[in-house]
Amino acid sequence: MTGASEEPAWKQRAVERSIRTAKLRAEQRVQRFLDAAQAIIAEKGSTDFTVQEVVDRSKQSLRSFYLQFDGKHELLLALFEDALSRSADQIRAAAADEKDPLDQLRVAVELLFESSRPDPAVPRPLFTDLAPQLVLTHPAEVKVAHAPMLTLFTELMEKVDAEGSLREGTNAKRMAAMTMQTVMSIAQSSGGDDTTTLLISADEVWSFCSQGFAAP
Repeated sequence: MTGASEEPAWKQRAVERSIRTAKLRAEQRVQRFLDAAQAIIAEKGSTDFTVQEVVDRSKQSLRSFYLQFDGKHELLLALFEDALSRSADQIRAAAADEKDPLDQLRVAVELLFESSRPDPAVPRPLFTDLAPQLVLTHPAEVKVAHAPMLTLFTELMEKVDAEGSLREGTNAKRMAAMTMQTVMSIAQSSGGDDTTTLLISADEVWSFCSQGFAAP
């Protein structure tokens, strides 16, 4: 029997079904906005677009946009978080081709560096232009966005530690965070037009980072 204070089972099912449907529709609307913004970024090679451009490209309403996002900054944060998550998945898959844990971490470091470095031939404004700005303006949100990448680097660093290849007395999780931040920082400052120095290579970045954590 159903208690007097409990909703009938049929009503609970109806409400749950309604919630699932509403959630699915909201997710679809959000994805259409993200896809539209991503297409515009790809065309322009920058994040210099307006909310109205995104609304027009998505074929949705301005009201619908502001039901999903507070504004352009929140849309950019969503794009950045999504891009970092996909990048972490791609790096994880590439690193898995290596058998040695240290080689897996090397692949991750080199790929993260390459994807974060400005390259006129392959514009990646979400990483090269937007990321440095977000660190200053939305540090808490950037930390959340970096979570999938940090999880990956922590997993790989802990594998290195388990194999006995991590410097004695080193904390794997802290070293993973420092390595990830170092790689991205070097990458974002190494793609300028300074002709007085040679561009830093991914191999150099790995050599520099590994000397800090790899066992002698």
